[in-house]
Parts: sequence; structure tokens; C-alpha cells
Amino acid sequence: MDPELDTRLDTPPRTTQAGEHAYTELKRRLLVGEFPLRIRLGEERLASLLSVSRTPVRQALARLHAERLVERLPDGGYVPAVSNLVEVRQLYEVRRALELAALHRPAESGEPHDLAVIEPLRDDWLVLRRDTPGPDPGFVLLDESFHVRLAEAAGNSALASMLGVVNERIRVVRMHDFLIEERIDRTITQHLGILEAVLGGDLDTAHRRFTMHLGESIAVVEQRAAQALTRMMAAETRDLT
Repeated sequence: MDPELDTRLDTPPRTTQAGEHAYTELKRRLLVGEFPLRIRLGEERLASLLSVSRTPVRQALARLHAERLVERLPDGGYVPAVSNLVEVRQLYEVRRALELAALHRPAESGEPHDLAVIEPLRDDWLVLRRDTPGPDPGFVLLDESFHVRLAEAAGNSALASMLGVVNERIRVVRMHDFLIEERIDRTITQHLGILEAVLGGDLDTAHRRFTMHLGESIAVVEQRAAQALTRMMAAETRDLT
């Protein structure tokens, strides 16, 4: 890594620290449903709430809009986004179909999974096993990478690309799956179990483990997203403007 970059990372500017704090804290509050439905996320009130200036709040809201955690109003302000759980369920069905098709493709085509992809993928997740990260909604990106790389190893790049598109569509609600340490730990264990079966050529076991893994994930996501929505509705009378 560039030494100059190392220095910048070790001592980030004050504005960067404030911006990251605002972004992280607002994301956490949005995911647990702390802000009321349809309430305008006023910059001044949020800045006071987080003990920062309005500029980091404005930057954080722009990032959260890009992640679909907030929706932009016609006048340029923002409100909390509300997940469509019916659509999420349907997209999970598409995701499942794509991933299972990729998982079984080597058996159907006669070409095994690409070990040049699978073995480094296993090594990456063994590192995560040894040094498990704490709860973080951003873990969803590592999870997405696992599933796309596993699909790529089956030899159909178009299928892996389609899976990436579906993952982007459900990312905002899937962040709910990584808010507690137990779910991070279990995800790592299940990913390694799937890879172990693939490396052993036991695709039936890989299928069974993947199905269990995905079923647990959607159950947790739907439950926590519904809980967040309930909290937002209960807090609807609060005013952030």
C-alpha cells in the first residue's frame, strides 16, 4: 500500500471523521427503524442529534440515498426508505434459482468448478473465520462477493452477472442480516461448509447446505425488516423537521 495513503488512513481529516460518524450512525438508526415513517430527515436536526455540522450530514444522506436507505423528496430533502417485502421475497426466489443453477451446472456440463476460483475463495473465508469481524451492515458486500464468485466458478459468467444485479436490488434489506455478531459468525460457518462440499465434489450436500443458508437468511431479513417498519410506524408522530 502507498505509504502516503497509509498516513492519510491513520490520521483522517476531522471532516472525514465526522462524515463517517454521521454516515455510520444514520445507517444504524435507519436499519433499526428509529426514524418515523414519512418524516423529513432535516439536516439541522440530524446535525444536532449527532453532534456534527450540517455538511457531514448532507454527505451522509447522499451516500445513504445511493444505497437506497433514504428516498429523495421533490424539493431535494430525504425521508426514510420503506422496503417492499413482497418484492424482496420474489427477488430471493430469483436469487435462489440462479445460484442453484450455477451450483449444479458443473455436474450437467461435465466441467468441474474452477478450483482457481474456489480455493482462493475458501482461503479468504478462512481468514474471516480466524479474525471474525464485528456486526456491520457493510458485511453484505463480502457476502455478495462470496455468492457471485461461487457462481463464477461454475463457468457461466452471464449467470454470475445476473446474480450480481439481483444482489444489488435486495442489498438494502439484506443489511438487516448482519447487525448482530451471531449472524456474521453463522454466515462464515455456512459459507465454508458450502465450499467444503463443492471442493469434495458433493454437490448434493452443497445444495442442501446452500438451501438451509438462504432460508435462514431470508427469515432473519424479513423478521428484522418488519420489526424496523413497526418501529417506524410507532414513531410516526415524532418530528425531525
